[in-house]
Amino acid sequence: MIKSMTGFGRAERTADGLNITVEIRSVNHRYYEYSAGVPRNYGFVEDKLKSVVGSAVSRGKVEVSLSVAAAEGFEAAAPDVSVDMAAAESYINAMRSAGNQLGLTDDLSLSFLMRLPDIFVVSKPKTDEDAVTNAVCEAAAEALDALMRMRIAEGANMYADITARLQSIEDMVSEIDLLSPQSLENYRIRLYNRLSEVLEDSNIDEQRIVAEAALFADKTAVAEETVRLRSHISQLSQLLKQETPVGRKLDFLIQEFNREANTIGSKAQDIAITKLVVNLKSEIEKIREQIQNIE
Repeated sequence: MIKSMTGFGRAERTADGLNITVEIRSVNHRYYEYSAGVPRNYGFVEDKLKSVVGSAVSRGKVEVSLSVAAAEGFEAAAPDVSVDMAAAESYINAMRSAGNQLGLTDDLSLSFLMRLPDIFVVSKPKTDEDAVTNAVCEAAAEALDALMRMRIAEGANMYADITARLQSIEDMVSEIDLLSPQSLENYRIRLYNRLSEVLEDSNIDEQRIVAEAALFADKTAVAEETVRLRSHISQLSQLLKQETPVGRKLDFLIQEFNREANTIGSKAQDIAITKLVVNLKSEIEKIREQIQNIE
């Protein structure tokens, strides 16, 4: 069954004293496009996160958001801050040496020293990367499951709508097939009446009428187009039932629908057929709009 490319999913997990939230949203796109917002300190999960999403989504623009915060009841461990004494001594010795050579007063102070680069050494608490990665993957899988359920549900609605419109198109094609011979007969009658008026005589060359009618029939025949339209309807109906992504195939096929409808419209010499073609193209366009959001 077809799937929509639009969906959203969200899930949370707790690991290593952290509350992990994964949100996944997708919208329609011609191809598969993936992007993720991951905190800089947790870049080690990016490949795993991308792999989880890519295993289920083949088309659409997918955006993943990962947020990490201290879990409720847990206090984030403070970083360990120390002073690099060797670096501090080197700075002081160098400055005093420069002061002696330049005849400057030694006014070094602690506050001045603390502003120097590389004096402080900050050691952040070690993160349990395996625990965090597993939690992220679990949350991503749950969020992805919610997103896919939404895509499937919307796909079912789209299937019902497209199927109904295909039936409407098939009904109009059948009506065009019925009207086409009548259009030829109407033309023959109009031609006979016109010639009668011009010649002011009822003695009309029947062979000329037959020849003109045959030429008209050849120019306005739409049987080939209606046969192809029925074939396209059948193909599209079958594609809608497939389990694999079919959005691109549907997009190509609906272009063929338009081509046949345009050809019928260009050949139509009957107002009733012309009206049907207008309605036909309207239904095709509505299906095309739906197809743009099918995976």
